[in-house]
Amino acid sequence: MKRLILSACTFIMIAHIQLAFATLSSDTEKLLNWAEKTFPQFFPNPQATQNIEPWLFRYYPETGVYAGVNKSDNAVYVLGGPWGNTPAVIDTLANLITQIDSSGGNGGIAACDTSNTLSGVSYSQSGNVVTVTTGSSCVVLPDLSTTNLCTVPSQTTASGIHALGSNTITSSVIGGIKISIIGLPDPFSELINSAANVKHCTINAPAGTENLTVNSDLCLDITTVFSKELGSISIPGVEVTPPITYTTTGTYKNAIVADCFATDAATITDAFTGEAWVKQDGRFVKVK
Repeated sequence: MKRLILSACTFIMIAHIQLAFATLSSDTEKLLNWAEKTFPQFFPNPQATQNIEPWLFRYYPETGVYAGVNKSDNAVYVLGGPWGNTPAVIDTLANLITQIDSSGGNGGIAACDTSNTLSGVSYSQSGNVVTVTTGSSCVVLPDLSTTNLCTVPSQTTASGIHALGSNTITSSVIGGIKISIIGLPDPFSELINSAANVKHCTINAPAGTENLTVNSDLCLDITTVFSKELGSISIPGVEVTPPITYTTTGTYKNAIVADCFATDAATITDAFTGEAWVKQDGRFVKVK
């Protein structure tokens, strides 16, 4: 009987250890996946997690940064890049997982679907305020359809909420284009700003995002966009020296409306059904 009790205790102890390691391992994966999505400037290109006692970690050769969890104290550390050659503790794994979960668990952002965002764009969220930034780098904008960097996540239920979003550009500068014609306005800034300022309305918007504010501070490489829009057209008095960059700051705000189809939005999407409409000749036409 004594041997049986000892065996049972040993089994329970092993089970607890295995469960604890499974939780530690899954939380580490969740944290590192979130870090890659939220801070690609430090953790680019998803890496495999390595297990070398007492560490669970990933290494990012492009930036020379290590990020991981020490299994001895369950704390999160980073090494290399801006953190130098000595492991720097960030916080406990438990605290960081709580913060990720409380912000929605969607790459740390509850209000935006960031799964297909531009590489090099990072996000943070505090309440209903989201900050989107490219930091000190410029990221490539492939076309004007990707100017919406905070797409509403798909919804599994119909909320009945209609939210109209509008963007206000507070500053914008285009680099790589020099206009030497006196009195000629900058048509290129107008082109990009007009695309960024388009209003969008969401049907069945998630509850809690109807008063969403998105502050952006971006540097975009628009060389590809410029080429697509103007091709090889040569304009006298306009000198183009690639790369062409667009540096902008702005604020996007959502507001509740009674009916998206009664607004001046340029586009409408239904976050529940996935349907979409665009305004043509003063009326909304469903996109097939």
